[in-house]
Amino acid sequence: MHSAPRLNVSAILINAAALVLVLSYALPYIYLLMTSIKPAADVQQIPPSFFPAVVSFENFREVMRSSTLPRAFINSLIVAVLTTALSLSVAVPAAYVATQYRRRITTIFLLFALVTRMVPSVALGVPLFQLLKSLGLLDTIPGLVLAHTSAAVPLALLLMSAFFEGIPKELEEAARMDGCTRFQAFRKIVLPVMTGGIAVTALFTFITSWNEFLYALLLTSEATKTAPIVIAEYNSVYGLAWGAMTAAAVLYSLPVIIVTLALQKQIVGGLTFGAVKG
Repeated sequence: MHSAPRLNVSAILINAAALVLVLSYALPYIYLLMTSIKPAADVQQIPPSFFPAVVSFENFREVMRSSTLPRAFINSLIVAVLTTALSLSVAVPAAYVATQYRRRITTIFLLFALVTRMVPSVALGVPLFQLLKSLGLLDTIPGLVLAHTSAAVPLALLLMSAFFEGIPKELEEAARMDGCTRFQAFRKIVLPVMTGGIAVTALFTFITSWNEFLYALLLTSEATKTAPIVIAEYNSVYGLAWGAMTAAAVLYSLPVIIVTLALQKQIVGGLTFGAVKG
């Protein structure tokens, strides 16, 4: 007689916990999506329903007819892309030097970057407003990019430092023995190895800028306002337009989802970078 296979209780518990965790993150977005495809009358019904009785795309048509939202989406995209490029151009070489050439000053530098992440954005809003106003960059795309970069660079620096810690110094030493300069070793040997880590950092930097609300609220007006500000304006003195707001939020989430799917292999490689050594 063959004995019945034993249940792997630990595996079941781990899978159940993972399922609960995934659902806790997915359910709010699913409810957002379900609300966006409800007719206006069903959105306001009491008690609310999770699934729409009738699928309707009138909320999306209303959003697309908006005169301000398409321009705000373009502003958000421009600011997020420029912020990501500028942040990476600063953080990648800075993190490499700070981790590969350990000195007391580099340790202080990384500690300072960590401390700046602890400062609430609201404490920096007024000084940034005054600074950009004095430079003539208030209510401009470059001004908002600089403000977002000031918040994104410390995060990118800390992430890239963690990835560079996993690179053996022997890689650069071997390149130097083959006649490469330090910059050539960095460009030809180290950077190709770090594509996964750079992809992860780029994604987090992009999301940081894409979702940023406070600086966009303080530093922009009609010409350069970003999508989070326009979406928030659906909450007016006349009430909260749930249908249009959820439809705009669904559309606004699509670029992040597309970027994540496009960089999926690099992100997985970056997250597992350095996990196995030897």
